[in-house]
Amino acid sequence: MQHDISFKYINKLAIPALITGVAEPLLSTTDLAIVGNIQENATESIAAIGIVGAFLSMLIWVFGQTRSGISSIVSQYVGAQKLDDIKSLPAQATVIIVLASIVILVFSYPFAKEIFEFYNASGQVLEYSVDYYKIRVFGFPFTLFTIAVYGTFRGLQNTYYPMIIAIIGTVVNIVLDIVLVYGIDGYIPPMHIQGAAYASVIAQIIMAVISLILLYKKTNISLKFQLPFHDEIPRFITMVLNLFVRTIALNTALYFGTSYATGYGNEYIAAYTIGLNLWLMGAFIIDGYSSAGNILSGKLLGAKAYKTLVTLGNRLILYGFSLGVVMAIIGFLLYEPIGRLFTQEKEVLDTFYTSFWIILLMQPFCSLAFIYDGMFKGMGEMKYLRNLLLVTTGIVFIPTLLFFDSLDYKLYAIWIAFFAWIIARGLPLIIVFRKKFLALAKTH
Repeated sequence: MQHDISFKYINKLAIPALITGVAEPLLSTTDLAIVGNIQENATESIAAIGIVGAFLSMLIWVFGQTRSGISSIVSQYVGAQKLDDIKSLPAQATVIIVLASIVILVFSYPFAKEIFEFYNASGQVLEYSVDYYKIRVFGFPFTLFTIAVYGTFRGLQNTYYPMIIAIIGTVVNIVLDIVLVYGIDGYIPPMHIQGAAYASVIAQIIMAVISLILLYKKTNISLKFQLPFHDEIPRFITMVLNLFVRTIALNTALYFGTSYATGYGNEYIAAYTIGLNLWLMGAFIIDGYSSAGNILSGKLLGAKAYKTLVTLGNRLILYGFSLGVVMAIIGFLLYEPIGRLFTQEKEVLDTFYTSFWIILLMQPFCSLAFIYDGMFKGMGEMKYLRNLLLVTTGIVFIPTLLFFDSLDYKLYAIWIAFFAWIIARGLPLIIVFRKKFLALAKTH
């Protein structure tokens, strides 16, 4: 059987996924840009959004791994031409993850103050963090529902509908951010950071509703929950648990970064927050090609098309690295205007500019790591991904951060640690993939 992995087809999957990827972090980045330009306590507000964003990102990345689990299993069944055998799994997986998210909401809400004290927040920043979180957390179950639907569409080799959902959600969020943060004179009072939180929650609810409608109207997959559980549910749960452990390791790195930046002072956590959101924005742009790799690798593995899988890996190295270089060049060309999008506070901007160049230099290496990460997820290799991230976080990221922090490098220490961590994550994936599938391609 012939499998299309042409540049045109890869981009047909990658570009909508790229747009989806950019739209997702814009929910938080828009909050930052708009709140960062208010007249009252802008630096403290940015810091609060950064701290809450780090915690929510942890929750979403931990529980949002259902997308990869669903996508991997569905795409492998598509490749094996057995889609009818998998139709009940997405609904069961979605119910499991939404129930888990509600449990998290119920248990975290009363302890919001303690959670953000753990992130070293205090004073006005702590107060704003608690206020912002106690609104934003209600969007969490809706976000996970939408992510599960994304996984179903990706398994079906469709990135177009997730793009539509994400675009609508982003536009709604931007409009509501402007209206609720700044207010409308005589009609809506300015709500500042709380307005940004409400805007995000409303956008997340709308995205979930649209996801449900599109899945119902455009696919044969039902979201009607029924028993007994599908035979693949144990494999799905094992995948998610492996990714759960892996994501804890990932968020350990993010926690250390946020905690250390907070300890350096308000201008440092504000500058780090801007840098982190831009870095995550870059990661989600790269996720377009990572998603294409995820979708196609699962399908090709299911079809046992190993030669084509090796060719796909080679092409994605070229496309991903090139994309990372382009992003870095754009970042250097717009170096100062990018910072001013988020704040006009001189101390924050000066601190941000001193280390932003490291984030830009990382982009080509991030591309390779994230793309192969996506391919391994598509092939269901969650255990290897888990072990790799545990090792690289424990013996690369944390020691590097502690060493450069001891030299008083501050934000430099954090971003150098992330750079080393990315290289240590990406290189083994490329080596292991080529070793395994070059051998299989020769024998099949």
